[in-house]
Amino acid sequence: MSGWLSALFDTLDPFCGPIGLFSWFGTGTLVACGDAGWGDEIAFGVKVTISLALATLPVGLVIGFLIALAAQSQEKMLRLAAGIYTTIFRGLPELLTLFIVYYGAQMMLQSVTAAFGYDGRIEINAFVAGMVALAVVFSSYSSEVLLSAFRAIPRGQYEAGDALGLRRWRTMILIILPQLIRIALPGLTNLWLILLKDTSYVSVIGLADIVRQTGIAARVSKEAFFFYFIACLLYLILAMISSFGLGFVERWAKRSEVAR
Repeated sequence: MSGWLSALFDTLDPFCGPIGLFSWFGTGTLVACGDAGWGDEIAFGVKVTISLALATLPVGLVIGFLIALAAQSQEKMLRLAAGIYTTIFRGLPELLTLFIVYYGAQMMLQSVTAAFGYDGRIEINAFVAGMVALAVVFSSYSSEVLLSAFRAIPRGQYEAGDALGLRRWRTMILIILPQLIRIALPGLTNLWLILLKDTSYVSVIGLADIVRQTGIAARVSKEAFFFYFIACLLYLILAMISSFGLGFVERWAKRSEVAR
């Protein structure tokens, strides 16, 4: 089964598959697939970039949702903690946050394990470190978007759920959450596009994303303008595909609102 799946994925590869972009238009150029060019390496970088963004999105949304709940809590300490969290991670540059997570976490784990007598070197996976760093930054911004959406929902919606005998968590899932998604969707769409671009930061910690792969190709081939132009083009294509898909979701949400 795995052999069939592997063959299917290779066939549907949008870059180096039989009907892939580089297979059709890159033959005989620096982006040709195989040993003749850098098509395979760049295609792998695109996959890493997309995978990192898709892995970060749900983590950042869940954390942002919890921070938004804390920010409107009646508990003063929760509101204070939420405010400190968003202030820190919205104020720090994304690159600095990435360094703190990647190198700081390694140093912390090294110190903890050394206290138990283990002197071996500990390295954190670059993909995981990038995902965590981008998730905390994304959550700090998404929490503000979600908080604004929460405040746009009339208080009577909660009271209606109570009048129907629903527990507060069921009111949140059945009544509040659908409205929250619809209201917050435009803001979250912009944050997704920002997240997609911010994945380029992980190249500095060795993750083979679009920027790192094209950068290596540029240094080896001495064709910096060509390969960085390819990187720009790939990011623009991803942004356009994302905008089209999210625009469709947003129109669907508006139609469902009218239907109700």
